[in-house]
Amino acid sequence: MANMARLLRTGTIQPADSVGVLQEFLLSSPLQRMAEAITGLARATGEWLASLGGLLARSFQDKGKTPLTKEIHIPGPPALVPPGRRVYAVGDVHGRADLLIRLIDTIRDDVASGGFEGRPILIFLGDYIDRGFQSKDVIDILLGEKLSPFETYFLKGNHEAAMLQFLRDPSIGPRWSEFGGAETLVSYGVRPPRMRTSMDEWALASQQLNDVLPPSHLNFLTSLDLSVRVGDYVFVHAGVRPGVPLDQQTEYDMLWIRDEFLSDGRALGAVIVHGHT
Repeated sequence: MANMARLLRTGTIQPADSVGVLQEFLLSSPLQRMAEAITGLARATGEWLASLGGLLARSFQDKGKTPLTKEIHIPGPPALVPPGRRVYAVGDVHGRADLLIRLIDTIRDDVASGGFEGRPILIFLGDYIDRGFQSKDVIDILLGEKLSPFETYFLKGNHEAAMLQFLRDPSIGPRWSEFGGAETLVSYGVRPPRMRTSMDEWALASQQLNDVLPPSHLNFLTSLDLSVRVGDYVFVHAGVRPGVPLDQQTEYDMLWIRDEFLSDGRALGAVIVHGHT
């Protein structure tokens, strides 16, 4: 069976190269916003997420018929992780590079205990950025040598989708900022505009983020998978829509679905391993 490793959000630590931007961001924000930013808590409710999801929905409407599941063909019996293999899944990281490093070290220690054959599989379920001020550092870690012992797969989360949308369309900036995008901007050295500012300020922030975003980070964000299947386990960020075949799921549902998936008791055709909640 797959071993599930969950990353919990318990606060934020700013990157050293963004101290000035962070201070300016905090000083220009309301007291409650400042407290929430420091503790790394999400201000957004489900209504905020649904609102931003609606803004992004048009981007995904034409993708519903595209094959969205990458299959890893490993010999073994169905409905199980193939014998002798070990699979780890990591949920939402949300800008906590410090906890990510600790978690990877813990997984590496577990791998060293043995008991399986072949390279261990490490699947990240998306939402690497936002809410934490180490969002840039998280992507650096995921692209670095620390994961070299693993066969790695990186899935897209709704927060990565929002960041990519902001790079193209600054008008979603206020919504993205409300549920964690401001911290991501800070991590790249970009000052987040005030919430009630002109669209010109958001357009400037979008352009600045485009300018400073390393090409390797943009390539990472644009090449994320939507789902991965190992044996009879399907790994996806948010979930799947019950009643729809797994190979016909839409990108929007796999990134944003919540209650319809969590409250449904029907068989789904696979064991779904997900983050997002």
